[in-house]
Amino acid sequence: MLAKRIFDLIFSSFLLIILFLPILVISALIKLSSRGPVLYVSDRIGRGNQVFRMYKFRTMMLDTPTLATHLMDDPGKYLTPIGYFLRKSSIDELPQLINILRGEMSFVGPRPALYNQYDLISLRTENSIHELEPGLTGWAQINGRDELPIPVKVEYDQYYVRNRSFLFDMKILILTILKVIKKEGVSH
Repeated sequence: MLAKRIFDLIFSSFLLIILFLPILVISALIKLSSRGPVLYVSDRIGRGNQVFRMYKFRTMMLDTPTLATHLMDDPGKYLTPIGYFLRKSSIDELPQLINILRGEMSFVGPRPALYNQYDLISLRTENSIHELEPGLTGWAQINGRDELPIPVKVEYDQYYVRNRSFLFDMKILILTILKVIKKEGVSH
């Protein structure tokens, strides 16, 4: 979908420009409040099950296990001093604008799986969901986000595959903004 890629390029460039100063401030706050890098870089599964490096603002301490948050016993104990705020507000996702600009992600699509989420990767592959660019947000994100069991996430991903269009993407983006403002569906 050429129109989707053009939208991703233009909108991610625009957001990176207008958010440049806030991104610098957030980077400074992360650096001042905890030791370690500003960005957390994780191996994620992209289109065609190819591994790519996804960027986020670091919200966890350096000794945090490499697990999906929902698999941790007490993820809150690993948060940096400003990590909770960054996650709850979804500001930690802003560096993914770089992934979108580079063509590794799109604004809308299935959220990229961690490289070790074999059950999710397998189910998505069985259902041809792996053929899509992963997204900053997606249909599953606005219908439960971290709270959804993997088979339900994949059902929402399948629905997106069957119904995707530019208008549906715009609906998902608008609903995502509303969810972020209300801080719905976010765990640690």
